[in-house]
Amino acid sequence: MNIYKITLLALLAALAVVGRIMLSVIPNVQPVTSVIIISGIFLGPVAGMILSILITFLSNMILGTGIWTIWQIISWGLIGIISGVIGKTMKKIPFYVVLILAIFSGYLYGFIISLTNYQITGQGFLVYYLAGLPFDTYHAIGNTVIMVLLYPTISFIFQKYIQKHMNTN
Repeated sequence: MNIYKITLLALLAALAVVGRIMLSVIPNVQPVTSVIIISGIFLGPVAGMILSILITFLSNMILGTGIWTIWQIISWGLIGIISGVIGKTMKKIPFYVVLILAIFSGYLYGFIISLTNYQITGQGFLVYYLAGLPFDTYHAIGNTVIMVLLYPTISFIFQKYIQKHMNTN
């Protein structure tokens, strides 16, 4: 991993952390998932996983940390890995596929978090998951809107990075 790639990851982490903190007043709407998807697609699964760890720890230092931090890292890390695999297998990814991935990721994240937290309520998993489904929908819609706003600019930057640095390494 070269200095330029580390710098890109640091800038993306800062963007996602600040965005998550600023949007924390809106339930489950934050740029973290979208940023991880974009980095996974263009920089690979390892970058997506590294970014999930960085963003989660840094933002949870301000928003609050607990046992859920581990499951957030696992959820976002899995999304980064899936995005990275898609980015490695498909040369040119249509934008609608990226949007579908953003929607799917909102529900995947919520499903994994629900699997780990439903015992707290004393209810069964299905009751807990269905009660949280509107929040997963907010996450999916937020991912889509944020992806529409961020993807064109960030993908342009990453394409320049890939042209300049990936061919020399």
